[in-house]
Amino acid sequence: MLGIKALETYFAIRPEEVLVIGDNFNDMAMIEYAGTGIAMGNAPQQVKGVSGFVTKSNNQEGMKLALETFVLS
Repeated sequence: MLGIKALETYFAIRPEEVLVIGDNFNDMAMIEYAGTGIAMGNAPQQVKGVSGFVTKSNNQEGMKLALETFVLS
């Protein structure tokens, strides 16, 4: 979280402008914090439960799908 907050300060962006992608329990805080919190399809159910979007698993190019959906569209 400190890294995300440091980048927010450096780039002068707000939390609602931040997109994060995570796949495990250690990612839950940043997924809840960010404006767009995305869980990978292979993440535990608790992680998926706090995210705003669940993408495909890492073996199914879930990162690519998330970036195409939220960044490149």
